[in-house]
Amino acid sequence: MVYQIKQRELPKKLWNLIDMALRGEPVFIERDDKAVVQLVPLKQMLRSRKAGSAKGMIQMADDFDAPLGDFAEYMP
Repeated sequence: MVYQIKQRELPKKLWNLIDMALRGEPVFIERDDKAVVQLVPLKQMLRSRKAGSAKGMIQMADDFDAPLGDFAEYMP
């Protein structure tokens, strides 16, 4: 079931709507009789982190910690 609510009713029912979205029910918020926002549980959008997933994708330059020429006038 799709649940739509008017913007003015939102403060009274927000936590109920969040619970509905967490259960997987589609929840839309309307403004001027037009759906403008959909509540979607965040956990569905995030992937779990995996250690080492960027291995081989990042390289450190040999002179990484060398002073930058742009800051020479500030160096002692």
